[in-house]
Amino acid sequence: MRPVDTLYLLGLAAIWGASFLFMRIIAPEIGSVPTAFFRVSIAAAGLLVILALMRVRWDFQGKFKIVLLLGVINSGIPATMYSVAAQVLPAGYSAIFNATTPLMGVLIGGLFFSERLTPSKFAGVCLGLFGVGVLTRAGPVAFDLPLLMGALACLLATTCYGFAGFLARRWLDRQGGLDSRLSALGSMLGATLFLLPLFAYSAISHPPASWGGWQVWTSLLGLGLMCTAFAYVLYFRLLTAIGPVRSMTTTFLIPPFGVLWGALLLDEPLSMAHLYGGVLIGGALWMVLRPPRIVAKTS
Repeated sequence: MRPVDTLYLLGLAAIWGASFLFMRIIAPEIGSVPTAFFRVSIAAAGLLVILALMRVRWDFQGKFKIVLLLGVINSGIPATMYSVAAQVLPAGYSAIFNATTPLMGVLIGGLFFSERLTPSKFAGVCLGLFGVGVLTRAGPVAFDLPLLMGALACLLATTCYGFAGFLARRWLDRQGGLDSRLSALGSMLGATLFLLPLFAYSAISHPPASWGGWQVWTSLLGLGLMCTAFAYVLYFRLLTAIGPVRSMTTTFLIPPFGVLWGALLLDEPLSMAHLYGGVLIGGALWMVLRPPRIVAKTS
């Protein structure tokens, strides 16, 4: 993997690591569907401005409808599910479940997209899951129905990510590929259109007691512009450069960054579990990202 792709991977993990903190602030205040809708709609508006300033040519190569559909799978449904989880789960727990994305990608790739499921790759994602579990375990949470529903919401989101990664590469990269900025914009527009009727129904039938103060709306801007609009440009670029499974391994790096932001911004304590988890995650990344061994042929 090229050094620049490694930097993109780390940058994406740092940005997405902050998203769980933002959602934990926003969702309990204004609700799950409004959080998801504002996240993707703010991202769409931000991308429209960015593309206009950069004078990007709007050439979707006949793939606009496909990009909108991918937006539902890759953004609309996951944004809603993580907002549901943020109502009941600590940010660290959502990050743990989010780290199942590479495992879902490996399993979905092997079952539906003819990806080779090597023992090393499968063992790597399992080791990574164990590592993030060690890293982000801040204390016991009672196993009850809300916890179960939050966990299932996160797993549905990662399943969507697993499918969307392969579908994006199959549908968008053919015939020379699609500009990652257009892919991100189309994805956010598709998610916004998908969530608009749900948001309207939610706002009319079950309006929140309060639409939040400056902290909620500042967090929404950070979540929409940085953690979604800018992050998805990086993500689609990585999909093209290193493939869906390797791109999904960024989720292994999200929990360490979540711990870092928590320590710096929320004064959350650090422990030796962070060191142990970091070592396990590093080993998992090596197992998943290492190039396959080339066996020399003998004549």
